[in-house]
Amino acid sequence: MYDVIIIGAGTAGLSAAIYVQRSGRKAVCLEENTFGGQIVNTPEIANYPGIKNISGFDFAMGLYEQATALGAEVEFEKAVKIICEGDDRIVETSSGKTFTGKAVIIATGAKNRHLGIEREDELLGKGISYCATCDGAFFKGKDVAVNGGGNTALEDAMFLSGYCSKVYIIHRREGFRGEPDTLEALKKLENVEFVLNATVTKLLGENSLEGVEVKDKITEETKVIPVSGLFVAIGQVPDNEDFAEIAELDSSGYVKADESCYTKTPGVFTAGDCRTKAVRQLTTAASDGAVAALAACSYIR
Repeated sequence: MYDVIIIGAGTAGLSAAIYVQRSGRKAVCLEENTFGGQIVNTPEIANYPGIKNISGFDFAMGLYEQATALGAEVEFEKAVKIICEGDDRIVETSSGKTFTGKAVIIATGAKNRHLGIEREDELLGKGISYCATCDGAFFKGKDVAVNGGGNTALEDAMFLSGYCSKVYIIHRREGFRGEPDTLEALKKLENVEFVLNATVTKLLGENSLEGVEVKDKITEETKVIPVSGLFVAIGQVPDNEDFAEIAELDSSGYVKADESCYTKTPGVFTAGDCRTKAVRQLTTAASDGAVAALAACSYIR
Protein backbone atom coordinates (compact mmCIF):
# COMPACT_ATOMS: atom_id res chain seq x y z
CA MET A 1 0.00 0.00 0.00
CA TYR A 2 1.30 3.42 -1.01
CA ASP A 3 -0.10 6.86 -0.45
CA VAL A 4 0.59 8.13 -3.98
CA ILE A 5 1.32 6.11 -7.11
CA ILE A 6 3.10 8.19 -9.75
CA ILE A 7 3.00 6.95 -13.33
CA GLY A 8 6.26 8.12 -14.85
CA ALA A 9 9.70 8.93 -13.46
CA GLY A 10 10.64 11.95 -15.55
CA THR A 11 11.14 15.45 -14.19
CA ALA A 12 7.46 15.82 -13.25
CA GLY A 13 7.16 12.36 -11.73
CA LEU A 14 10.35 12.51 -9.65
CA SER A 15 9.57 16.07 -8.53
CA ALA A 16 6.17 14.82 -7.38
CA ALA A 17 7.83 11.94 -5.52
CA ILE A 18 10.11 14.39 -3.68
CA TYR A 19 7.17 16.51 -2.56
CA VAL A 20 5.10 13.49 -1.53
CA GLN A 21 7.92 12.14 0.61
CA ARG A 22 8.61 15.51 2.17
CA SER A 23 4.93 15.70 3.08
CA GLY A 24 5.31 12.56 5.15
CA ARG A 25 3.63 10.28 2.62
CA LYS A 26 4.87 7.24 0.71
CA ALA A 27 5.33 7.42 -3.06
CA VAL A 28 6.20 4.94 -5.78
CA CYS A 29 7.05 5.85 -9.39
CA LEU A 30 6.18 3.37 -12.11
CA GLU A 31 8.47 3.89 -15.10
CA GLU A 32 8.31 2.01 -18.40
CA ASN A 33 11.83 2.81 -19.58
CA THR A 34 14.53 4.66 -17.63
CA PHE A 35 14.13 7.37 -15.03
CA GLY A 36 14.61 10.98 -16.15
CA GLY A 37 12.48 10.99 -19.29
CA GLN A 38 13.53 12.73 -22.49
CA ILE A 39 16.00 15.03 -20.77
CA VAL A 40 18.42 12.14 -20.20
CA ASN A 41 19.49 12.42 -23.86
CA THR A 42 20.24 16.17 -23.69
CA PRO A 43 24.02 16.78 -23.57
CA GLU A 44 23.75 20.09 -21.75
CA ILE A 45 21.02 21.95 -19.85
CA ALA A 46 21.60 25.68 -19.51
CA ASN A 47 18.12 27.08 -18.86
CA TYR A 48 17.16 25.58 -15.51
CA PRO A 49 17.11 28.28 -12.80
CA GLY A 50 19.88 27.95 -10.25
CA ILE A 51 21.93 25.46 -12.30
CA LYS A 52 24.30 27.14 -14.76
CA ASN A 53 25.21 24.01 -16.72
CA ILE A 54 24.45 20.33 -16.26
CA SER A 55 24.03 17.32 -18.51
CA GLY A 56 20.59 15.79 -18.88
CA PHE A 57 21.87 12.54 -17.38
CA ASP A 58 23.31 14.25 -14.30
CA PHE A 59 20.12 16.29 -13.85
CA ALA A 60 17.98 13.15 -13.98
CA MET A 61 20.36 11.28 -11.66
CA GLY A 62 20.16 14.13 -9.15
CA LEU A 63 16.35 13.97 -9.14
CA TYR A 64 16.39 10.20 -8.79
CA GLU A 65 18.88 10.21 -5.93
CA GLN A 66 17.02 12.98 -4.11
CA ALA A 67 13.67 11.18 -4.41
CA THR A 68 14.97 7.75 -3.40
CA ALA A 69 17.03 9.18 -0.53
CA LEU A 70 13.77 10.54 0.88
CA GLY A 71 12.24 7.06 0.66
CA ALA A 72 10.43 7.09 -2.68
CA GLU A 73 10.49 3.86 -4.67
CA VAL A 74 10.96 3.48 -8.42
CA GLU A 75 9.61 0.35 -10.08
CA PHE A 76 10.31 -0.33 -13.74
CA GLU A 77 6.82 -1.28 -14.82
CA LYS A 78 4.51 -0.03 -17.58
CA ALA A 79 1.21 1.12 -16.10
CA VAL A 80 -1.71 0.12 -18.30
CA LYS A 81 -4.81 0.69 -16.18
CA ILE A 82 -6.12 2.74 -13.27
CA ILE A 83 -8.98 1.26 -11.22
CA CYS A 84 -10.98 3.14 -8.60
CA GLU A 85 -12.35 0.92 -5.80
CA GLY A 86 -13.82 2.97 -2.99
CA ASP A 87 -11.00 5.01 -1.47
CA ASP A 88 -8.35 2.89 -3.19
CA ARG A 89 -6.67 3.74 -6.47
CA ILE A 90 -5.21 0.63 -8.08
CA VAL A 91 -2.72 0.69 -10.96
CA GLU A 92 -2.21 -2.42 -13.08
CA THR A 93 0.97 -2.95 -15.09
CA SER A 94 1.73 -4.84 -18.29
CA SER A 95 3.54 -7.55 -16.31
CA GLY A 96 0.39 -8.28 -14.31
CA LYS A 97 1.46 -6.58 -11.09
CA THR A 98 -0.87 -4.26 -9.19
CA PHE A 99 -0.02 -1.29 -6.99
CA THR A 100 -2.55 0.09 -4.53
CA GLY A 101 -2.59 3.65 -3.24
CA LYS A 102 -4.85 6.44 -2.11
CA ALA A 103 -4.07 8.77 -5.03
CA VAL A 104 -2.50 8.56 -8.50
CA ILE A 105 -0.50 11.12 -10.46
CA ILE A 106 -0.27 10.60 -14.23
CA ALA A 107 3.12 11.96 -15.31
CA THR A 108 3.76 9.99 -18.49
CA GLY A 109 5.28 12.92 -20.36
CA ALA A 110 5.20 13.29 -24.13
CA LYS A 111 7.60 11.99 -26.73
CA ASN A 112 8.86 14.16 -29.56
CA ARG A 113 7.67 12.87 -32.90
CA HIS A 114 10.73 11.75 -34.86
CA LEU A 115 11.41 12.07 -38.57
CA GLY A 116 12.02 8.34 -38.75
CA ILE A 117 15.06 8.53 -41.00
CA GLU A 118 18.44 6.84 -40.80
CA ARG A 119 20.96 8.09 -38.19
CA GLU A 120 18.43 10.33 -36.42
CA ASP A 121 19.06 8.71 -33.03
CA GLU A 122 22.79 8.49 -33.66
CA LEU A 123 23.09 12.26 -34.20
CA LEU A 124 20.84 13.25 -31.31
CA GLY A 125 22.80 15.82 -29.32
CA LYS A 126 25.32 16.06 -32.16
CA GLY A 127 23.28 18.39 -34.34
CA ILE A 128 19.82 16.88 -34.02
CA SER A 129 17.58 18.52 -31.42
CA TYR A 130 13.89 18.55 -30.56
CA CYS A 131 13.99 21.69 -28.40
CA ALA A 132 15.19 25.04 -29.74
CA THR A 133 14.83 26.85 -26.43
CA CYS A 134 16.93 24.13 -24.77
CA ASP A 135 19.73 23.88 -27.33
CA GLY A 136 19.53 26.92 -29.60
CA ALA A 137 22.25 28.90 -27.80
CA PHE A 138 24.79 26.19 -28.62
CA PHE A 139 24.45 27.06 -32.32
CA LYS A 140 25.25 30.76 -32.06
CA GLY A 141 26.67 32.07 -35.32
CA LYS A 142 26.00 28.82 -37.18
CA ASP A 143 23.59 27.77 -39.94
CA VAL A 144 20.67 25.62 -38.80
CA ALA A 145 17.36 24.28 -40.09
CA VAL A 146 13.94 23.85 -38.52
CA ASN A 147 11.67 21.09 -39.80
CA GLY A 148 7.94 21.67 -39.33
CA GLY A 149 5.04 23.97 -40.11
CA GLY A 150 3.12 24.52 -36.89
CA ASN A 151 3.42 27.12 -34.16
CA THR A 152 6.33 25.32 -32.50
CA ALA A 153 8.36 25.28 -35.72
CA LEU A 154 7.70 28.96 -36.43
CA GLU A 155 8.45 29.98 -32.86
CA ASP A 156 11.63 27.89 -32.90
CA ALA A 157 12.73 29.59 -36.12
CA MET A 158 12.05 33.02 -34.65
CA PHE A 159 14.00 32.13 -31.52
CA LEU A 160 16.94 30.71 -33.49
CA SER A 161 17.09 33.71 -35.83
CA GLY A 162 18.43 35.73 -32.92
CA TYR A 163 21.36 33.34 -32.41
CA CYS A 164 22.14 31.79 -35.77
CA SER A 165 23.66 33.17 -38.95
CA LYS A 166 21.07 31.41 -41.09
CA VAL A 167 17.83 29.57 -40.36
CA TYR A 168 16.19 27.36 -42.98
CA ILE A 169 12.55 26.43 -42.43
CA ILE A 170 11.86 23.10 -44.12
CA HIS A 171 8.18 22.29 -44.51
CA ARG A 172 6.44 19.57 -46.48
CA ARG A 173 3.68 21.89 -47.67
CA GLU A 174 3.31 25.36 -49.19
CA GLY A 175 1.05 26.60 -46.40
CA PHE A 176 1.64 26.72 -42.65
CA ARG A 177 -0.55 25.77 -39.71
CA GLY A 178 1.23 28.23 -37.42
CA GLU A 179 0.17 31.75 -36.50
CA PRO A 180 0.06 34.09 -39.55
CA ASP A 181 1.63 36.97 -37.58
CA THR A 182 4.68 34.87 -36.70
CA LEU A 183 4.96 33.66 -40.27
CA GLU A 184 4.88 37.21 -41.63
CA ALA A 185 7.49 38.33 -39.13
CA LEU A 186 9.78 35.50 -40.23
CA LYS A 187 9.40 36.42 -43.88
CA LYS A 188 10.84 39.85 -43.09
CA LEU A 189 14.03 38.47 -41.55
CA GLU A 190 17.08 38.44 -43.81
CA ASN A 191 18.64 35.38 -42.19
CA VAL A 192 15.55 33.15 -42.58
CA GLU A 193 14.95 31.12 -45.76
CA PHE A 194 11.92 28.95 -46.52
CA VAL A 195 12.32 25.53 -48.15
CA LEU A 196 8.76 24.50 -48.97
CA ASN A 197 7.14 21.36 -50.37
CA ALA A 198 10.20 19.52 -49.16
CA THR A 199 11.05 16.70 -46.77
CA VAL A 200 14.32 15.78 -45.08
CA THR A 201 15.51 12.48 -46.57
CA LYS A 202 19.08 12.12 -45.31
CA LEU A 203 21.34 13.38 -42.50
CA LEU A 204 24.93 14.12 -43.49
CA GLY A 205 28.13 14.21 -41.45
CA GLU A 206 30.37 11.73 -39.67
CA ASN A 207 30.59 12.52 -35.94
CA SER A 208 28.20 15.46 -36.03
CA LEU A 209 25.60 16.90 -38.37
CA GLU A 210 27.08 18.75 -41.33
CA GLY A 211 24.07 18.99 -43.61
CA VAL A 212 20.69 17.63 -44.62
CA GLU A 213 19.43 16.28 -47.91
CA VAL A 214 15.93 17.43 -48.82
CA LYS A 215 13.62 16.21 -51.55
CA ASP A 216 11.20 18.47 -53.39
CA LYS A 217 7.78 16.79 -53.29
CA ILE A 218 6.74 18.31 -56.63
CA THR A 219 9.84 17.90 -58.80
CA GLU A 220 11.29 14.99 -56.76
CA GLU A 221 14.69 16.64 -57.05
CA THR A 222 17.08 16.48 -54.09
CA LYS A 223 19.54 19.04 -52.80
CA VAL A 224 21.90 19.38 -49.85
CA ILE A 225 21.60 22.18 -47.32
CA PRO A 226 24.77 22.61 -45.22
CA VAL A 227 23.74 23.09 -41.57
CA SER A 228 25.22 22.34 -38.16
CA GLY A 229 21.87 21.82 -36.50
CA LEU A 230 18.44 20.44 -37.35
CA PHE A 231 15.59 21.24 -34.99
CA VAL A 232 12.75 18.78 -35.49
CA ALA A 233 9.41 20.40 -34.63
CA ILE A 234 6.76 18.10 -36.06
CA GLY A 235 4.80 17.61 -32.87
CA GLN A 236 4.77 15.49 -29.75
CA VAL A 237 3.04 12.25 -28.93
CA PRO A 238 1.60 11.71 -25.43
CA ASP A 239 1.15 8.20 -24.06
CA ASN A 240 -2.15 8.42 -22.20
CA GLU A 241 -4.47 6.14 -24.15
CA ASP A 242 -4.63 3.56 -21.35
CA PHE A 243 -6.07 6.16 -18.99
CA ALA A 244 -8.69 7.73 -21.26
CA GLU A 245 -11.60 6.46 -19.14
CA ILE A 246 -10.18 7.82 -15.89
CA ALA A 247 -8.64 11.06 -17.13
CA GLU A 248 -10.39 12.82 -19.99
CA LEU A 249 -8.11 13.37 -23.00
CA ASP A 250 -8.21 16.11 -25.62
CA SER A 251 -8.16 15.42 -29.35
CA SER A 252 -4.36 15.13 -29.33
CA GLY A 253 -4.27 12.67 -26.45
CA TYR A 254 -3.23 15.03 -23.64
CA VAL A 255 -4.89 14.80 -20.23
CA LYS A 256 -7.37 17.64 -19.81
CA ALA A 257 -6.23 19.58 -16.74
CA ASP A 258 -5.37 23.15 -15.82
CA GLU A 259 -2.63 24.47 -13.53
CA SER A 260 -4.31 22.79 -10.54
CA CYS A 261 -3.35 19.39 -12.06
CA TYR A 262 -6.79 17.89 -11.18
CA THR A 263 -8.32 15.39 -13.60
CA LYS A 264 -12.04 14.62 -13.83
CA THR A 265 -11.64 11.72 -11.38
CA PRO A 266 -11.21 12.39 -7.63
CA GLY A 267 -7.89 11.10 -6.39
CA VAL A 268 -6.32 11.11 -9.85
CA PHE A 269 -4.03 13.99 -10.79
CA THR A 270 -1.67 14.76 -13.66
CA ALA A 271 1.63 16.57 -14.07
CA GLY A 272 4.13 17.57 -16.73
CA ASP A 273 4.16 17.34 -20.50
CA CYS A 274 1.31 14.80 -20.65
CA ARG A 275 -1.31 17.39 -19.68
CA THR A 276 -2.84 20.20 -21.72
CA LYS A 277 -0.56 23.24 -21.42
CA ALA A 278 1.08 25.94 -23.52
CA VAL A 279 4.68 25.59 -22.31
CA ARG A 280 6.51 22.28 -21.91
CA GLN A 281 9.88 22.83 -20.25
CA LEU A 282 11.84 21.31 -17.35
CA THR A 283 10.75 24.16 -15.10
CA THR A 284 7.05 23.68 -15.84
CA ALA A 285 7.35 19.90 -15.40
CA ALA A 286 8.98 20.33 -11.99
CA SER A 287 6.35 22.89 -11.04
CA ASP A 288 3.53 20.55 -12.06
CA GLY A 289 5.10 17.76 -10.02
CA ALA A 290 5.05 19.90 -6.90
CA VAL A 291 1.48 21.10 -7.49
CA ALA A 292 0.13 17.60 -8.20
CA ALA A 293 1.93 16.07 -5.21
CA LEU A 294 0.59 18.66 -2.78
CA ALA A 295 -2.89 18.31 -4.27
CA ALA A 296 -2.70 14.53 -3.87
CA CYS A 297 -1.57 14.81 -0.24
CA SER A 298 -4.34 17.29 0.46
CA TYR A 299 -6.87 14.90 -1.12
CA ILE A 300 -5.64 12.05 1.10
CA ARG A 301 -5.96 14.20 4.22
